[in-house]
Amino acid sequence: MLVLVILVFMKEISILVGGKAGDGIRQAGILVAKLLNELGYWIFLYDDYPSLISGGHNFSIIRASQEKILAHNDKVDFIIAFNEDTIKNHQTRITKNTVIFYDSEVVKSKTKGYGIPVTKIVKDNALPMIVRNTVNLGIFAGALNIDFKIVEKVIRESLGKKVEENIKVAKIGYDQAKKLKLKFKISKVNNKPKKLLTGNDTTALGAVKGGMKLFIAYPMTPASNILHYLAAHEKELNIKTSQVENEIAVALMIEGAAYAGVRTMTGTSGGGFALMVEAVSLAGQAEIPVVFALSQRPGPATGVPTYTTQGDLFFAMYSGHGEFLRILLAPGDADEAFYLAAESMNLAWEYQTPVILLLDKHLSESTYSVNYDEKKVKIEKEKLWSGKGDYKRYAITKDGISPLAYPGNKNALVKATSYEHDEFGISTEDSKQITQMIDKRLRKKNTLIAEMRKKETVKVYGKKTSKIVLITWGSTKGAVVEVGEKLGLKVVQPLYLEPLPDWQIKKELAGAKMVVDIEVNATAQFATLLKQHGINVDKKVLKYDGRPFAADELEAKIKKIIKK
Repeated sequence: MLVLVILVFMKEISILVGGKAGDGIRQAGILVAKLLNELGYWIFLYDDYPSLISGGHNFSIIRASQEKILAHNDKVDFIIAFNEDTIKNHQTRITKNTVIFYDSEVVKSKTKGYGIPVTKIVKDNALPMIVRNTVNLGIFAGALNIDFKIVEKVIRESLGKKVEENIKVAKIGYDQAKKLKLKFKISKVNNKPKKLLTGNDTTALGAVKGGMKLFIAYPMTPASNILHYLAAHEKELNIKTSQVENEIAVALMIEGAAYAGVRTMTGTSGGGFALMVEAVSLAGQAEIPVVFALSQRPGPATGVPTYTTQGDLFFAMYSGHGEFLRILLAPGDADEAFYLAAESMNLAWEYQTPVILLLDKHLSESTYSVNYDEKKVKIEKEKLWSGKGDYKRYAITKDGISPLAYPGNKNALVKATSYEHDEFGISTEDSKQITQMIDKRLRKKNTLIAEMRKKETVKVYGKKTSKIVLITWGSTKGAVVEVGEKLGLKVVQPLYLEPLPDWQIKKELAGAKMVVDIEVNATAQFATLLKQHGINVDKKVLKYDGRPFAADELEAKIKKIIKK
């Protein structure tokens, strides 16, 4: 006999949905997330899947909370099992109070939980097996005593085909769960439902808000969905997208478009970006404004293509040969991805140099409740040529930034060259001119740093007076901030990694008795970067198995450190 836990006015809830590739697990997870979103909860959805089209084991963890959350927990309250592997593979996530719902037509072993013949329901209604995710949505809603009208609303807004049929089988699952007479209850929260978007989605939208008109890419997980999202919304966003034959072509095409005056961008991952680095250097020499969204996955080589890492920090920082300004931004959640994608577009065009927006699989493909404000984003105009005198594409200026003109201007001969050059863009090997041009380009960094000192480049969370400081970057911010706030610790997160706002970081770390660096790689690359700037950390918490930190997992690790 199962002991029922009464969940009334729950502050938060975590649900794991699992099955094999081809079962529609991501869609099932999204449906559950949308259901809880309709009740006013903040949502975070983590997806885990192998690089298989069918088979293997896929799962999503949906966490819903009355407060803003940016990470998942390992321990879950509910499991919705499409197959037996889902129960076997997640024993460590199960607590004494975890409730399991499983397809009794598929799971034949003795299982602690509630079996409902999901497959039979689908077959009896002559529907494809993918519809099991809708049945399971009904079961989950029925178990938690959620009004079925909300289930119906979610289905109507989410599905484009066989809507009535899906509603019908969801109601059958709902009614079967109600017959179990489980004493669960989740109540509405006094919040309006929010948009549910991935980091890739908000990166795409932020870039458009920053003036992007053209996106060219070659698909590569986990950045592919930036292309997919933009291609699906071309008309409403008033942009163009293109998928071309390889990453070398991509990089040269976006630079050609930028040379012609079109704000453009691409998205890729490690191996794809490796093919683009010569073009990064070309952009540095030719002073072409271009943005690369680099979504990290474990390497080297193909590595583990559907999992996450923060292992490409130095690769991005030093991509392209030669000495020139590369700007590197690292958002920590979907809202920041929106703002920093827009900022990347503005920075590229202001400083006429490559900007790398450093994402990772965890940020790119996780789903968040987003709350960004589009009104905070403005398109900053680039420095344009006045039209007076002879046009010097690479005019030597005090701030290192030369005025732009574009092809088609009858009064300007617009050069772009990979060779060292004089102010007009004519190739040179003269020692004095070489030095002048290198100095000019490098002055951009000092100009940028002066601008950075006037804006928010470092975020601080938690207890500001704590002598124990957690420092992190990128998507790891979600788990770190939650743990820091829970344990009363200070959390520091830089948004810029190159140039690094070391002046602000040093200010935030002043007086700290212990600084703990937390990142998802094996060699503590961020800690090494800090050391290069004269900033030392006392402890390092690293993870490099392809998975991100869960909030409860990280909390246990931090507790051990601060107790020593």
